[in-house]
Amino acid sequence: MSHMLLSGANGFVGRALGRVLVDAGHTVTGLVRQQGGCVDGVHEWVHSDTDFDKLTGAWPEHLQPDCVVHLAARVHIMNDKAANPDAAFRATNVDGALRMAAAAREHGAKRFVFVSSIKATAEGDHGRPLRETDPPHPEDAYGRSKLAAEQALTRFGQQTGLEIVIARPPLVYGPQVRANFLRLLDAVWRGTPLPLGAIDARRSMVYVGNLADALAHCATDPRAAGQCFHIADATDPTVADVVRTLARHMNKPARLLPVPLGLLRLAGNLTGRTAQIDRLTGSMRVDTTHIREVLGWLAPISSENGLAATAEWYRVTH
Repeated sequence: MSHMLLSGANGFVGRALGRVLVDAGHTVTGLVRQQGGCVDGVHEWVHSDTDFDKLTGAWPEHLQPDCVVHLAARVHIMNDKAANPDAAFRATNVDGALRMAAAAREHGAKRFVFVSSIKATAEGDHGRPLRETDPPHPEDAYGRSKLAAEQALTRFGQQTGLEIVIARPPLVYGPQVRANFLRLLDAVWRGTPLPLGAIDARRSMVYVGNLADALAHCATDPRAAGQCFHIADATDPTVADVVRTLARHMNKPARLLPVPLGLLRLAGNLTGRTAQIDRLTGSMRVDTTHIREVLGWLAPISSENGLAATAEWYRVTH
């Protein structure tokens, strides 16, 4: 078995991945900014520097991982208040990732798995599921930073021999989810009417347990070296499908109003939320053929069961 180092190991995805790797018998060290939050069996290394510019000097002498899975990032922020969002995202997501890769290689790592985002590719699928070979067109500072990191890490790997693996998930959901998906759970639980009944666009998502399983394959399978993978659940539901499924498992009514798309877009224009409306109502499907053909990976948990687990967590904790 291998020694794995996870940055962001006490985060939403990090906890799920740590559990998968520990259960598989790997030694796992979690690099975290604040103590606590890692799953049982993960050894914590606390390092509060978010941009990792002091990482090499702080690296424990005994720590020699075989693989680093880099989850730590400045995440997508709605209505970002940074004076220069591109610079803020680049400092952590590009420069920080490169420092982590360099330090990992210096201390014996042979592989570096970079958890990117489908936002590095696009915000919509424009008629067919997005493939890894599609020309990237990120539309915000977060997506641009993830793409720049992918490109910089690929060059670093080519120059040094460090095996770079890039993973691009779409929206991640599951128990303990936060941000927009948690707000959707809140709305369904309260019975808030949602104007999404007429929207038939399909959106790829990935259950956190499925993503953790795929990342474990990326970290351990020799065939993953040098590859970029899109990772998603096996089905692409509409937003209305998601609401109905969550409501059913919460024993709540799905209050979906069939508001025409044109009216939603008009409301977005009037309120300055055009981008949010477009992302909510547009199609965003990802093609997972590549990871299936290269690694033989299939999502082990269905969307139905993933949404059921998410709804049950919310029901019990709220």
